Amino acid sequence: MFPNVIYLDGDHSKYFYKPGWKNSIIQNYSSSISQSFQYSTSEDLDTYSYIGEYGTYSGNGYVYEFRGRLVDLQSNLSLLHQLEWINSQTRAIIIQLTLYNPNVQLFTSVTFLAEFLSSTGIFTSARFEPMNFYTFTSVNQFVSIIIYMIIIIYFMWIEIRSVFKLKWKYFHQFWSYIEIGIIICSWTSVSIYIWRYNESKRIGKLFNETNGYVYINLQLASYVNDILIYLYGFCSFFGTIKLIKLFRFSQRLCLFIETLKYCGKELLVFFMMFSIIFFSFVCLFYLLFISKLESCSTLLKTIQMLFQMILMKFAAHELVEAGGFLGPFSFSLFIIFIVFICIRWEKSMKEEQTDLEYVDPIEHFPEKIDQLLNGFNRLYTNQNN
Repeated sequence: MFPNVIYLDGDHSKYFYKPGWKNSIIQNYSSSISQSFQYSTSEDLDTYSYIGEYGTYSGNGYVYEFRGRLVDLQSNLSLLHQLEWINSQTRAIIIQLTLYNPNVQLFTSVTFLAEFLSSTGIFTSARFEPMNFYTFTSVNQFVSIIIYMIIIIYFMWIEIRSVFKLKWKYFHQFWSYIEIGIIICSWTSVSIYIWRYNESKRIGKLFNETNGYVYINLQLASYVNDILIYLYGFCSFFGTIKLIKLFRFSQRLCLFIETLKYCGKELLVFFMMFSIIFFSFVCLFYLLFISKLESCSTLLKTIQMLFQMILMKFAAHELVEAGGFLGPFSFSLFIIFIVFICIRWEKSMKEEQTDLEYVDPIEHFPEKIDQLLNGFNRLYTNQNN
């Protein structure tokens, strides 16, 4: 009922071949074997680009669809192996499954990816994306959404009045961008939810028309669902920051905000210097260990790994195994420059500010003494008079 589909993207060679990657053959093969050597586009397959750990793969390629008895599938796989369906030109193999649990009304899009690296290696990964198209499972959820949107409309009315009242000064305030972020993410979430709802209707209609005998791809639905989850996250993020504004009457919180304002320039200079040095190490580790460490397979994972090094939460033996000399040498350079030099420089800035605070009273000490003596002189004069 839920067939498996394998996509093979082979160097984007858009040609129609015979079994065995030949132009002509004498032997006859089954339709499933012959179709697996025919190039298919993403429009024909209803697929989209897929982002792997080491590359991005389009929805085009050569497809073999799992359908039929287990014995036939085993014989077809053996025949594909003999015909070298997977050869040196293969870039990646993507196996997609679509699952549905009617008890909890939960859809699951499963993707297995095998990437053939240029460094003669195969990297495998898996992705499971559960999704529920039926968001409103109770009346309380529906009422909560209505109340939330009424509050958003009220915020919009307040912000529109503020824009007409303050004009360009409105955009000079920090909290204005927080309000705009909440409003934009909320209304965008509504539009994305409608898009996901229409996609679920399309999937249900296709399932009813084919009675489940055609593979239904949930790739687009999973992408739309991911966007909706990201927007929910941004709404929570901006809403949490807005709580700081509601707690602005707290003395401790006001002290914290004033402290940030006081050292804002120094923090900005340190952040710029730290970002330049840190990004240089990101490029170094990414280029050196991209094919040796999973934690350096992408720039984002490399950044996460380096932050773990700063917190001393990284297993250094992985770098030793990846490179006997380059691993420990790069690790030592990172610790010296980031942990010892950069962080020590930040501490010296704070100490310098403290020293300046102690120097200021000394500089004004003679002036204060003169004021004190003048006061005694006036007091003595008044008593004599």
